[in-house]
Amino acid sequence: MIYLLSDYLEHVLRAFNVLQYLTVRAGGAMLTAFMLWLVMGPWFIRVMRTWQKGGETVKAILPHQGKAGTPSMGGILVVGALVFSTLLWANIMNGYVWLLLFLVLGFFAIGLADDYLTLTRRLKRGLSGRFRLALGASLAAMFVLGYVHVNGTAVATEIYFPFLKWLVLGLGVAGFVLFGVLVIVGTANAVNLTDGLDGLVSIPTVIVALTLAVLAYIMGRVDFTAYLHLPHILGAGEIAVVAAALAGAMLGFLWFNAPPARIFLGDTGSLPVGALLGGIAVLIKQEFALLIIGGLFVLETVSVMLQVASFKLTGKRIFRMAPLHHHFEQLGWPESTIVVRFWIISLVLALIGLATLKLR
Repeated sequence: MIYLLSDYLEHVLRAFNVLQYLTVRAGGAMLTAFMLWLVMGPWFIRVMRTWQKGGETVKAILPHQGKAGTPSMGGILVVGALVFSTLLWANIMNGYVWLLLFLVLGFFAIGLADDYLTLTRRLKRGLSGRFRLALGASLAAMFVLGYVHVNGTAVATEIYFPFLKWLVLGLGVAGFVLFGVLVIVGTANAVNLTDGLDGLVSIPTVIVALTLAVLAYIMGRVDFTAYLHLPHILGAGEIAVVAAALAGAMLGFLWFNAPPARIFLGDTGSLPVGALLGGIAVLIKQEFALLIIGGLFVLETVSVMLQVASFKLTGKRIFRMAPLHHHFEQLGWPESTIVVRFWIISLVLALIGLATLKLR
């Protein structure tokens, strides 16, 4: 909205021309989302605590029964702050912005239904895993098809690889839709699995979101992409505003989720946040780079897959408990130690991911 008004405002006061700069608007989106949490967070937590009184916010199998009763569904305000900041600061004439908002709101609806059914005990385990996956895959498929239409070039259905600038694979529309669905649904569930300790998922999400914002800015600049041997995607720079808004919303959430947490993210937040990260990676052709940048989420997911496979095949468990952060809890690591060390790992992986831009 501000972007569309910037031309008019510039005639009133020339200094307003800075509102056209992508970096200024990305910073504005991040700050706005963060401030919305600071202003509305206490009220929102009171409302959630009152409504969820007696609700089951911590699974009985987890070693956190002392946290039972802490309100969940913090994703409502995360998504609300994200959407508001995006509409305020992004160029709403950009098709990629609306595709990302569609994806976020779609996965938000899935997570909201799942949390609501669980907390109200209408369904003890919420939506079934298969039904949730089917809904997510359908939304992701529509998102990818929309991207192919908006992009309108052969680049849309191609995939690129870190380190190998000469390797480009064209998957065709059908193949790319399947690939994109795998990336988006996989990332959504990976973030969902990682969200298990106070503050654990917030900083890695902020790091990944800001890294993707940098990549989106680069992909939208023809001079940068030519130098780095990357495909130029017209209008991709605007995605940086959405990614920055996500970073601000998650920083605001962390303000109240820092130990001891006053509110949990819930599926209402973890699913749309993960889907958005995957969707951005698909739009800017950085799907494989996301495996490195978001490597912490990958590790958490792989630990669950290995645990399940090992138990089914051999009857033995590899880890004391999965996902991986619970394994370290069972080893006696303090929760704060696990969280901070996982943050460090996430930062290192993001730096490695950015380095792949030049190492091609």
